[in-house]
Amino acid sequence: MATDNSSAFASILAGLADGSVVPYLGCRALDGVIDPASGKAIPADSDSLILAMNDGKPMAPKLMYEFPRAAMNFELKKGRSAVSRFLDRTYRDTVWTTSALHTWLAGQNLSYVVDSNRDTLMQQAYADRPHTLIVGLSRIGGTDYRFKLYQHDGSGVIGKLGVGYKAIEQGDVDVTLPVLFKPLGTPLPESHYIASDADFVDYVTELMGGFGIPAFVKRMRQGKRYLLLGLPLNRDTERMVLSDIQFGAAKPAGWALMPNANDKEKRFLAKLGIELVPAGIADLLAATQAAGVADVALEAA
Repeated sequence: MATDNSSAFASILAGLADGSVVPYLGCRALDGVIDPASGKAIPADSDSLILAMNDGKPMAPKLMYEFPRAAMNFELKKGRSAVSRFLDRTYRDTVWTTSALHTWLAGQNLSYVVDSNRDTLMQQAYADRPHTLIVGLSRIGGTDYRFKLYQHDGSGVIGKLGVGYKAIEQGDVDVTLPVLFKPLGTPLPESHYIASDADFVDYVTELMGGFGIPAFVKRMRQGKRYLLLGLPLNRDTERMVLSDIQFGAAKPAGWALMPNANDKEKRFLAKLGIELVPAGIADLLAATQAAGVADVALEAA
């Protein structure tokens, strides 16, 4: 029997409209994104990232368990820079098609979006407006913080430092601008990634200690609800990062669109106070289209 998610969708859309709901993108948010030259799907989930990093060949079963574990092995053999070069080739040097979800989110004029993927699609979707970009860092010296801040000029382009983006300090943040938070990194304007086990250990430790999120975001996020879009929660890394980023959330804390959640994911969502919605991203986008048609009909009546 089909589940009626209309009530949940209505609450989600209302919360997005009034700014009380924060989208939190996971790997399944990139479903359907391809390299137009080859037709290959963008590597986003754990398995596809491991295969892409290892020239299409599976790694040992214990390494296939999770991308951070495989990336740690890759780093130990070839160096940390080898992992960064792979991610740069994947997300900076390859042209990918756009996504209906990213385009739709950009059209909602949201004040805060969390994107746990390492691609640049959300940045591209926001390139036509000034915004603040927060990028997660790990294993660096000279600072206690595990993030870098950038401000985009709204010029319509994103590139390396100086092309659209400039680095800023916490005291220079314009809090009236929308915020894109990329906790696991991005290649632009500078390559910074949370990828290997060692990266996650350092990053999550500092997240828990309060050094992974800027002070203005800590204030802004109080009482927010979250909309988890395409975020699997069957591994510790995703769960730990989410738990710390959504700290201070409202009660209940939001919704997770998961058409096939397993028992482990259900228990974790219940612990956080996040409602499971047994639907996918396509279902939400269809609901927005239906709502738009209804609004037009009412205006015409």
